[in-house]
Amino acid sequence: MFDHVVFGVSDYAASKAFFLKALEPLGIEVVHERPDGIELSSDGKVSLCLLQTEEKPAHLHLAFVAESRQQVEAFHRAALAAGGKDHGAPGLRPHYHANYYAAFVIDPDGHNIEVVCHRPEA
Repeated sequence: MFDHVVFGVSDYAASKAFFLKALEPLGIEVVHERPDGIELSSDGKVSLCLLQTEEKPAHLHLAFVAESRQQVEAFHRAALAAGGKDHGAPGLRPHYHANYYAAFVIDPDGHNIEVVCHRPEA
């Protein structure tokens, strides 16, 4: 839905490590890196950019699409292993719709990171 999203992080090294490990199950990898920032993508087009900043950014909610419920679960495990804090274990959220299967974690800067699969269970 978007071309790219850029947001500031207070500890670039910690955020880089967190996002690389947490989003690895989704096939997201480094597209470009410079000393104070990184661009991540799974398709080489749409990207997520993290930049070191001293500003206090408002909390952000980022939701990534998963192709399967297993990817949602793998993201949750990887994100917790990378130092994320649980903010909603993998599971159905039927108040959104019948097949909304998602997991939520809080990243090193307090941002709410979600991975969601909209498909029925295989």
